[in-house]
Amino acid sequence: MVKKMKNISINKLKDFIGKEVQLNGWIYNLRSVGKIWFAIVRDGTGFVQCVITSNDVSSDVFELESSLTQESSVSVKGIVQEDSRSDLGVEILVKDMEVIHIAEEYPIALKEHGVSFLMDNRHLWLRSKKQYAIMKVRQNVIKSIRDFFDTRDFVLIDSPMFTGNAVEGTTTLFETEYFNRSAYLTQSGQLYQEAGAMAFGKTYCFGPCFRAEKSKTRKHLTEFWMVEPEMAFYDLKDNMDLIEEFIVHIVSQSIENCKEELKILERDITLLEKVKSPFPRITYDEAVKLLHDNGQEFKYGSDFGAPDEELIASKFDSPVMIHSWPHATKAFYMKRDDSDKLALGVDVIAPEGYGEIVGGGQREDDHDTLVKRIEDHGLPLSAFKWYLDLRKYGSVIHSGFGLGLERTVSWICGIDHVRQTIPFPRTMGRLEP
Repeated sequence: MVKKMKNISINKLKDFIGKEVQLNGWIYNLRSVGKIWFAIVRDGTGFVQCVITSNDVSSDVFELESSLTQESSVSVKGIVQEDSRSDLGVEILVKDMEVIHIAEEYPIALKEHGVSFLMDNRHLWLRSKKQYAIMKVRQNVIKSIRDFFDTRDFVLIDSPMFTGNAVEGTTTLFETEYFNRSAYLTQSGQLYQEAGAMAFGKTYCFGPCFRAEKSKTRKHLTEFWMVEPEMAFYDLKDNMDLIEEFIVHIVSQSIENCKEELKILERDITLLEKVKSPFPRITYDEAVKLLHDNGQEFKYGSDFGAPDEELIASKFDSPVMIHSWPHATKAFYMKRDDSDKLALGVDVIAPEGYGEIVGGGQREDDHDTLVKRIEDHGLPLSAFKWYLDLRKYGSVIHSGFGLGLERTVSWICGIDHVRQTIPFPRTMGRLEP
């Protein structure tokens, strides 16, 4: 029986070199060489090699190798010693080991598996080293997002999940019964953030959004997380300046705080290190010309598809900002320029083919103009009464944007599908686990 000691997590082991520690975790892998065997143990904070020799442990402990299985849970006691070959920099010379539970044959062996199989076993796949790394990067990105806004006088205003109106168009709404009326899962918290900005000046929300898009691309989920700041007295240029500062902050924090995780993912961080201010800023018209000049067929007035975004992004090292769009491509709430032809919107396209990570712009601040826009889009005015009130009582120029968390994490990690960047992804064909 392992003597009770204070448990030390793997990520803190460097502070205990030469000392005896106890850690609790799960067997990730086993291998043996003669009278020595090695157990890679994980505990949720990292992975460490445990060395078991016949001279340092009892015969009962040494013989555990034959019964331990992948994902068996154990409590290990041993001496922390330096190991320059290890990414962690240390290993544990085991003195004692207690088996807590012998796992059944684990369905996800340390080999290649098909995507469908891995998604069916997502609750177990999360235990793998690469998924661990992705989730740690995700956690760091979330923290850096909150830190960015919390240190710049933004107020967190949570937008509701149930809404009575559309934000991004009626064709991608999830509808549900709501006490004898219809309600919708939110597509975006933006409209409520506009109310928040009129009360607090600068606000943001950060939570799940839902889009019933019948899309099977590597960049789409039906449930995803988005951060949405909204700022009073900000025009389009102010908005773009903040977006640029924000993205540089997220990337720099990821490079600084996730070195080991990005190494596990074999991410080329030299590409991330190129993400610096100033970002290239081009108009929609300039983006279309770039496409045509490079032989890409594109119909003016359309939104950019994945091949278009990839070609545009390939011309730049940093994210590229595309602004001043034909108004028909943008939502009803977008402010137009003096010509009334262009919407004062901006999309940010990430490098390396990761597509749009930010969409935003200046909002329409005139009451009568907004009424007309809502009517032109065939939306019910009654659902937007409260939203129109914001233009009656102290209306000001204001702007905002939304950044998709999963696409951003996908880009930073250098992985090819957003389904790996959220713990339990929801797509057209997946509602479990």
